[in-house]
Amino acid sequence: RPRPRPRLRGAARREARNGAEPAGAAEMLSSPWARFYSNSCCLCCHVRTGTIILGVWYLIINSVVLLILLSALTDPDQYHLTSAELGGEFEFMDDANMCIATAISLLMILICAMATYGAYKQHAAWIIPFFCYQIFDFALNTLVAISVLVYPSTIQDYLRQLPANFPYKEEIMSVNPTCLVVIILLFISIILAFKGYLISCVWNCYRYINGRNNSDVLVYITTNDTAV
Repeated sequence: RPRPRPRLRGAARREARNGAEPAGAAEMLSSPWARFYSNSCCLCCHVRTGTIILGVWYLIINSVVLLILLSALTDPDQYHLTSAELGGEFEFMDDANMCIATAISLLMILICAMATYGAYKQHAAWIIPFFCYQIFDFALNTLVAISVLVYPSTIQDYLRQLPANFPYKEEIMSVNPTCLVVIILLFISIILAFKGYLISCVWNCYRYINGRNNSDVLVYITTNDTAV
């Protein structure tokens, strides 16, 4: 006995017969966030490719940082700076700070590897930790910009705490404080804009992979009302 042909019911059958777009897709396209959705990034590549490149780039940077920290742990005298060299009453990168920085680097390598693998294998859930890290980093930079705007005198205090042999310290301190604040705010604004664009690329990649995986699931209603 031949199996009955799968058939759609109600509005889904009418939409399929008329060639109309499914209701879920139409609702997604009509949402306010749909205008910010794009499948391309950096004006030339797909968001999936851009996310892979971004994950590999962060992976390389954190791997280099981890190698430096591990070499510093094995040879502390090479990277140990005393308070006399820094001109302050503290030491730079003691053993506790080195261990914390190493743990953070390992965590970042894991997050970047997950994002790269998730974008390559099209697993949307693997991209979420990297996206959360981007949001956290963007929030920290925003707080820095707000603190500079609210307390501009902290810049001069920070410059005075730098070591005497810090490059271009005297030249920077000789700049007008107002101009220095404007330059720093402009620089932070450029960084925030770039980080926001990268966040949008990763988010669009997540939406693309999630929507692609959901579109592979088709629901049909057979003659005996069984969902296949």
